[in-house]
Amino acid sequence: MNVNQVLQFVDRLVVERTGKHLDDVQRAVVEGTWERQTYDDIAQKCYVTKNHVGDVGAELWQLLSEILGEDIKKNNFRSSLKRVYIESSQNICIGTNHNFNFSSQILNQPNKQHQESDINTQSTSHYRDLTVAPQIINFYARQSEIKTLSNSILNQNTRLTSVLGLSGIGKTTLVKRFVDLNLQEFEVIIWISLKFPKPLELLVNDLLNACKQEAQETIDDKLKQFLDVFRDKKCLIILDDVHNIFIPGQLAGQYKSEYQDYQNFFTMITETEHQSNVILVSQEQCAEMECLDEELYPIKCLELSDLDDVAILKGTGLKDEDSWLHLINLYEGNPVYLKSIAILIKKIFDGEVAEFLAENSLIITKDMQYNFHQLFKRISPREQQLVLELSKFDMPVSREYLKQSLDLSSMDLINGLQSLQQRYLVTKIKEDKILFKLSSVFQEYVKNCCQYEI
Repeated sequence: MNVNQVLQFVDRLVVERTGKHLDDVQRAVVEGTWERQTYDDIAQKCYVTKNHVGDVGAELWQLLSEILGEDIKKNNFRSSLKRVYIESSQNICIGTNHNFNFSSQILNQPNKQHQESDINTQSTSHYRDLTVAPQIINFYARQSEIKTLSNSILNQNTRLTSVLGLSGIGKTTLVKRFVDLNLQEFEVIIWISLKFPKPLELLVNDLLNACKQEAQETIDDKLKQFLDVFRDKKCLIILDDVHNIFIPGQLAGQYKSEYQDYQNFFTMITETEHQSNVILVSQEQCAEMECLDEELYPIKCLELSDLDDVAILKGTGLKDEDSWLHLINLYEGNPVYLKSIAILIKKIFDGEVAEFLAENSLIITKDMQYNFHQLFKRISPREQQLVLELSKFDMPVSREYLKQSLDLSSMDLINGLQSLQQRYLVTKIKEDKILFKLSSVFQEYVKNCCQYEI
């Protein structure tokens, strides 16, 4: 019994009793306890206090005690869960990649014959592979986005949905939260990371194997076979880090030659009739993620903006809560930026946010510098020129002004601005005329670190 099986099993018990899934801290308590971590270890991982973790654990053990009819504590959680799991699995196989709808009767019914009857009526057709999906510890202020994503996929049956935004803004977290809330809506759920991408044919082979299909010989036959699965079953496929199949040093969304087949694959998903859904998670947008006519092609694009919830900083140990919103706005509500700057404030300013803000300077930490350096190298030379020029201005500037300032053709200028928007580095602002502004945190990096790079 591994930790993923434990999390799914406990979550199902809690849902059956309360109607609610485990929250992020509860999941961390279950996982940490199973892996023999202390409450202090779990608290540090969750960025909350040890006392808070202890309170959550006590409530969870009490709830599980009521459900299972025996005294569950932190020190006997592993042994008790193993035994209950084995007993409830005698008639069906419960694995990491399966999800079953346990009723309270299965665990509490004293009549064994009745119990076996109930178990045998459960669905055994569900497949889950969330091995590389992240565990969500904290989830903040994205309820409207969750609602939008749920409506798009569950009600409108959008076949291809893209979740887009800057690195660290919370794209993967949002999608995993949607998955956690809607496990029962799909017969098959598979999460695939393209951090280290593979050719499309190998990916389709893996998908077919996961669905217990023997792959055909040619890629065309495999794709037809795959679409048959999409028609027969309600599937959800998540492709994370899609930007890694695009060419660095070129305009946004240009496919590497070895991954060109993905372009046709994404188009096929939208143009073929089926009942399944694919979610693409990416830092940059490609043409297949956009749609001018949603009636003809069921494609949606969800672009994540800044967070402005002070709860992001809860449990970080920062002081001066009245100054937190200012800090959040300064770092564009990006959770990854804020985590990095919170660590710096704790180490250098003893957690005093007001004292840090009194420096009146937007500090770019070494972690941010590394990530921005990789990003600057990834964009095309014409985009680099535009970024360097835009970094000189604190106010938005017009396209006409940029054209006068730079030795770029109209085509290069316009395509460059579009590409920077597709990377979420430049924002278009509508006033008397259309203006463009660079992301303020990235701008600070460019001003201080990139002036001599091209």
